[in-house]
Amino acid sequence: MSPQLLGLLVGSGFGTAFVLANAGEPLPGPAGIALRVLAVLCLGAVVVTGFRTDRRGEDHRGAARPGWFGPRFGLVVVAEFALIFGGIAVLRALDAPQQVNVAWIALVVGLHFVALAPIWKRRAIAVPGVLLTGLGAAGMVMAAVSAAEWIPFVSGVLSGAVLLGGSLYGAARR
Repeated sequence: MSPQLLGLLVGSGFGTAFVLANAGEPLPGPAGIALRVLAVLCLGAVVVTGFRTDRRGEDHRGAARPGWFGPRFGLVVVAEFALIFGGIAVLRALDAPQQVNVAWIALVVGLHFVALAPIWKRRAIAVPGVLLTGLGAAGMVMAAVSAAEWIPFVSGVLSGAVLLGGSLYGAARR
């Protein structure tokens, strides 16, 4: 399996998790169910398309870019986890609404993609990174203006849709 396919599978898996975990209230029940079903179908499409295109192509043993999963990648991932869990602890200590956690996670995950774009020499991954960062920031603003009930949709479901859409686009483009 190529590093690119692994990245698409991880992105689509997390995108699906974002949608499954956040497509509830205040959305009407049927809308939440429909979004969850679409997310799972999109995940399946990424898996099928990704593996079909991965098998078709080139020999991937030498295809990984230098540093694909090297020390700089590791540093970004360690920083991401520290920011996610440290930030959630701070939000909890500040008595922030529970819904703001998903906004914080989306913001940090978005920044992680932006940081990885130059490391991996893949400018295209900065696009979902910027979108996720914006959706996370929007959720943080929503918490500040007492609109917390919609944070799971904006920062969770829409972020999941960005990850799934980007992964499906990447799988189909290969």
